[in-house]
Amino acid sequence: MKPTCPLCGAASVEDFHHDKRRRYLRCNICALVYADPASHLSPEEEKARYDLHENDPDDPGYRQFLRRLADPLTERLAEMPGRRPLRGLDFGSGPGPTLTIIMEERGFTMAIYDPYFAPDPAVLDRHYDFVTCTETLEHFYTPAREWQLLLSLVKPGGRLGIMTGLLEDAGSFGTWYYKEEETHVCFFSRATFHYLAARDGLGVEFIGKDVILLQIPGADACGIEDPEDTAPRRCPQDCPDPR
Repeated sequence: MKPTCPLCGAASVEDFHHDKRRRYLRCNICALVYADPASHLSPEEEKARYDLHENDPDDPGYRQFLRRLADPLTERLAEMPGRRPLRGLDFGSGPGPTLTIIMEERGFTMAIYDPYFAPDPAVLDRHYDFVTCTETLEHFYTPAREWQLLLSLVKPGGRLGIMTGLLEDAGSFGTWYYKEEETHVCFFSRATFHYLAARDGLGVEFIGKDVILLQIPGADACGIEDPEDTAPRRCPQDCPDPR
């Protein structure tokens, strides 16, 4: 069966790179590079890798790393109209949800979701003024589904803040450290985000080499009081396990 892109669904996919462990393909439409699904780890293997992560909220270096997203996102959120405090969701929060703590210290109300460490599907039935997704996008096994879920979680006019390693030079992919982690299966570039922004009507801004800020259309609606802040997801399938 001819492969199709797991992000945009295009059939225009070609071999991109091979190494001793995996085969990688590239979409000619959205520019996503992705590992052959045959090489994906099992949920048990994946969880075992994540258990080795040392994401300590008290680690100044880790906090400084996350500020690369937190600082510009906070500046953009300060410009949003409507009620306060703004409410956010840290999607893929991991075993030590440090970004959540940073944002709470700045006066935001936060919720967390992680399929392994905070698997509460109820938080996916709400809408948020902003959603953060740090070092998570590259782990998605079905990125089309998970991308739609992320968009569905953000209120009109809200913000989606992403941190992921951007593939800047296709020629150096073979030596790129970011692909060596076996749980990294999707590799985005600026071209990929430009494609998604144009297709989905999003504003997009790049901060440094790995931070992407997107704005959902409909700024006038953001911050309006909603008694429940709940609505059916726009995700095409229920996906409480976003891998």
